[in-house]
Amino acid sequence: MAIACELCDARAGDIIVSTDQLRILLVDDANYPGFCRVIWNVHVKEMTDLPEADRTVFMQSVWKLEAAIRTVMQPHKMNVASLGNMVPHLHWHLIPRYTDDAHFPNPIWAVAHGNADQAALDARRNLLPQLRQTIISNFAS
Repeated sequence: MAIACELCDARAGDIIVSTDQLRILLVDDANYPGFCRVIWNVHVKEMTDLPEADRTVFMQSVWKLEAAIRTVMQPHKMNVASLGNMVPHLHWHLIPRYTDDAHFPNPIWAVAHGNADQAALDARRNLLPQLRQTIISNFAS
């Protein structure tokens, strides 16, 4: 029996960019505005499962997305990770990090050591429409 894969559903999530090869989603995470994923459309487990040309397309998309997030969100640091332990479908997480976030300097999946500043979170959320437009522009060219 095949296990359902939440990333195989090409309609799931807040899709900002969609191509024949991949999708870029804005993750709805109240504590991490600007958190995005790049998901390869075909279910593959590892980067080396892709032909070299597809790996290049995928990674260029990750870097374009990182540039858009950095430009708009102005994070202290970017976390860029391909984990996939729970969902073995190739995808990358791009998470803008700030020294005032609830987990910094630890990963966002660790136990929080405090609360993020609400005013800072609100200001970051207000940047999401601009982030969306910047991502679309970056991928239009």
